[in-house]
Amino acid sequence: MSDGGLTVLDGTHLRAINLTLPSPADSSSVTGAQVLDFAESKVSESLFGFSLPDTVKSAALNRIGVTDDVEFRCEEVDPENVPSLLGNYVDAIANELQDDPIVVAILDGKTLQIFLEDEDDFAMLAENLFTDLDTEDRGKIKRNQIQDALFNMGVEMGIPPLSEFPLVSDILKRHGAEGEDELGQAQFAHLLQPVLQELADILAEKPVVVLQKMKINNGSKLRKILADEKQLSETVEKIMQEKKDSLSKKDVIRHYLEKNGASLGLPPLKNDEVVILLYDVVLLDIEDENTDGTSEKDEFLVLLKEILEKFAAQLEVNPTFHDLDN
Repeated sequence: MSDGGLTVLDGTHLRAINLTLPSPADSSSVTGAQVLDFAESKVSESLFGFSLPDTVKSAALNRIGVTDDVEFRCEEVDPENVPSLLGNYVDAIANELQDDPIVVAILDGKTLQIFLEDEDDFAMLAENLFTDLDTEDRGKIKRNQIQDALFNMGVEMGIPPLSEFPLVSDILKRHGAEGEDELGQAQFAHLLQPVLQELADILAEKPVVVLQKMKINNGSKLRKILADEKQLSETVEKIMQEKKDSLSKKDVIRHYLEKNGASLGLPPLKNDEVVILLYDVVLLDIEDENTDGTSEKDEFLVLLKEILEKFAAQLEVNPTFHDLDN
């Protein structure tokens, strides 16, 4: 995938991993550490070199009954149990990602190369960056502000976070992008071009995967709740506490979900036009009918299930994203 685009790691890439552990020198001795390290290295290879957060690995270990990572790593594992343990652990990681996907950007130099190959696009990019840095409108900036230009471009334009990509300092030094002397716009563009070209070449050879502070809503949490009758019943009770005679059951449920939907796996509303449209689409064809001989709570329950099932189906086909910083 090209720079600036988002890739969702939802466990799909992990389903076909080859999990044959290399035979140790002593075939009768395999430690938990060897098993976990091998599995995690294979997972990383399958996920574009991305190392999973410890929270994901810990949750996956809990799924297979390992509550103490440190203790398990020191234990010896029966070699006959290794294949199933490897498979169960990777499957648990895949399931964890399926339930709570991770969003990453894969920076492979392609976006940078697009700018570099089009003279007009590059000229506009350089002009905009220069203007942003020339805060005093003097027509001059310092040579070492090239680094600030890269920071301003950011992941969206294919630049890895400078704090996580130390090669940037070496690239800037090689191209003389250091020092306090001043550059005009043309000089800035002339210096910026080879810096971006080397960055693009390095990323093309070895892409950088950057974790995005984003949450994806794909309906997986909703489906869990739909399978949990107890939680559904408790949710209905909360909904009924907020009912008003002037509102239909459908409207009562909508108002509740708009305020509390995030806890059920719905995307937060926050004046997001996409999410508002999602609510409208889901609720458009919902019939708010009374059923003779059925309690009011059961009527609310049937209606809530229908609404949540429609949300889950919509989100599975068209997941929504939201920034965790907002």
